[in-house]
Amino acid sequence: MRVLGVDPGLTRCGLGVVDVAANRSATLVGVGVVGSSHELGLDARLLVIADAVDQWLDAFKPDVLALERVFAQTNLSTVMGVAQVSGVVMVAAARRGIPVALHTPSEVKAAVTGNGRAGKENVTAMVVRILGLDAPPRPADAADALALAIAHAWRSGNTFAPDGAGATAAQRLWRDAETKSKTRKNKENPDAKWN
Repeated sequence: MRVLGVDPGLTRCGLGVVDVAANRSATLVGVGVVGSSHELGLDARLLVIADAVDQWLDAFKPDVLALERVFAQTNLSTVMGVAQVSGVVMVAAARRGIPVALHTPSEVKAAVTGNGRAGKENVTAMVVRILGLDAPPRPADAADALALAIAHAWRSGNTFAPDGAGATAAQRLWRDAETKSKTRKNKENPDAKWN
């Protein structure tokens, strides 16, 4: 599965493409950040990001696009900018028939590190480890985009080999947390189905 992860932002929009095999091993395909100057008008800033996202979608042809879900913050202008960029990204994917999956930051942190409250430095360190990189992607928006892509692939239908062969420490943590969550959910509500 090829996933394009997007960490939306008006000033810096992180983009990361990974290929993830059925055993959840992940390979870096591309990573970068597109920026837009605060000196430009909003329409021009969105166009800069839209053009870059179009280029990435056409160049890498992902199977799915993983996007950070917008969440409420105290700074309304930041939330609006992120929401506007998210809309531009979703439209670009929809034009190409590429499905879009939204993930919260805590979902991504839990998938990549095993801890939904992990700090950015922990997420970046695990991205480096999972992808076997020599150095952390910079700025942090690039690492966040890769984490989104990895998290989506791991949370979707890709499965481990039955014996867990080839799984990294983070992948084993994720598998164990997922199993515990399913068990707990089934005990709390035996009639509920796992989604």
